[in-house]
Amino acid sequence: MLDMHPCVRVDVDSLMAAQHGLGVCDAIWRIAPGGKADVMSAPHLPKVAGIDPAVTASPHTAAPAPARTTPAPAPPTAPGSVIQDRLAGMVSDLTTLHELTERLARAGDLDTSLHEFLRAGAALVGARRGLIVLEPSDGLGPTATIGLGLGHADLGHIETVPRSATCYGRILDGLPDAQGGSEVLPEPDAPPGTGGFATPVDPRHREVAARLGYAASYALPLTAEATGRLGAAVWLYDEQAEPSDRQRDLAGLYVRHAAEHLARMLEVERSRTRLATLAEELLPSRLPRIPGVQLAARHHTGPRGGGDWYDALPLPEGALGLAVGSVTGSGPSAVAAMGRLRASLRAYAVMEGEDPVAVLSDLELLLRLTEPARCATALFAYCEPAGGPQADGQGSKIILAGAGHTPPLLIGEHRTEYVETSLSAPLGMLSCWEAPSMEIEPAPGETVLLYTDGLLRHTGDAMDRAYARLHAAAAGVPRAAREDPAALCEHILRTVLPDGRPADAPEDIVLLAARFE
Repeated sequence: MLDMHPCVRVDVDSLMAAQHGLGVCDAIWRIAPGGKADVMSAPHLPKVAGIDPAVTASPHTAAPAPARTTPAPAPPTAPGSVIQDRLAGMVSDLTTLHELTERLARAGDLDTSLHEFLRAGAALVGARRGLIVLEPSDGLGPTATIGLGLGHADLGHIETVPRSATCYGRILDGLPDAQGGSEVLPEPDAPPGTGGFATPVDPRHREVAARLGYAASYALPLTAEATGRLGAAVWLYDEQAEPSDRQRDLAGLYVRHAAEHLARMLEVERSRTRLATLAEELLPSRLPRIPGVQLAARHHTGPRGGGDWYDALPLPEGALGLAVGSVTGSGPSAVAAMGRLRASLRAYAVMEGEDPVAVLSDLELLLRLTEPARCATALFAYCEPAGGPQADGQGSKIILAGAGHTPPLLIGEHRTEYVETSLSAPLGMLSCWEAPSMEIEPAPGETVLLYTDGLLRHTGDAMDRAYARLHAAAAGVPRAAREDPAALCEHILRTVLPDGRPADAPEDIVLLAARFE
């Protein structure tokens, strides 16, 4: 029977013992410092006069310890503190992974996700620079190369290195033995097969590494379960270094999670691209050439795919029809409805284009009968340029009608004003639509700008302030830009949009400018 003093207490972590498949005694033996078990099982010294010699004397009565000539050995680390340190490290790692994956989940598009992935991976492996090459194995694209701490020129230098000479290049080529890992560039005079390379380093690779100032790299493949290989990521070290085992484990866990997120963003990007291509195909491939008028158009499809559209078509006797509109909703159904509405308006414009009210009335009846659950806005203008056969030496004339659409903007050297169309509800909201048309006569050199309300909403202002902002931008068009409708549209976009770039707009944007001579 084990003789233990009643004051001695032995604590055994049952959870730890169970995880390691240990019994209680085995757990004590493996975790306790050396010699602990022997002390516990050693026989007690005999008591003298009822005093246990194993009990330490009180510090108040203990004799002073003799001077030590050598430093005392460090006390052994308690098993509990070792386990606590390991648990604290695991909690810290899990917290870091949770924060990084949360940041990645908040990225709403592919480009932002790639940048966030590259930044987080560099933090995990302890690198300062890196790049990610997106190259899906199915060949459907999109392809992209994004750098962290590397400019476009630096990426161009790296792309001149043969793929077979780099670890990430072999991953992209789909070689069976390419699993990623560390590559440390050996010194120039090092023998072959050192520094992480089984073969001599490619001279171009060595030259690019010296130019960019990196001495080692760590590459990992990007592979998703549903899509297969997406690409490869590589992080660059300024010195001959490589990630530790702990960093490799954390980076591997993060990359596996991030690859699935990037695969979803890749599919979203492909859907957006297909939808934008479909919308562009439903719009005019080119604008007509009509004597006496210059035309220009700008169209941007939002990420969700809206139903904004425009049209410009030649009509009999040298006339011109201009139209802009917007269909409610977003996605493929809205794009399809936009195509049907535009095709119907073209047919009505050819038959009775000189009467815009009749054109919109027929469009209202068609929409109400065929798509009763959908409404739309539209504006149609019948134009007789000054150089046309109907002008008879007179100036240009425009007859227009609008159904719940934003008013056109007349831009000239002496005036910049909105054309006040009659107040009307959108198409599909009334049992019978009919509103009077308006007639204007633009002076030579003036431009009529038609647009959709996506331009105003993207400003982020209230509608009255958005109208004022558009008016101020049109009034400030430089004189040289007034002579070119394309330059006028570009100036409007740069001035009205907060960031000056329609590519970042969340909704559709349409501009159609007609300059009359």
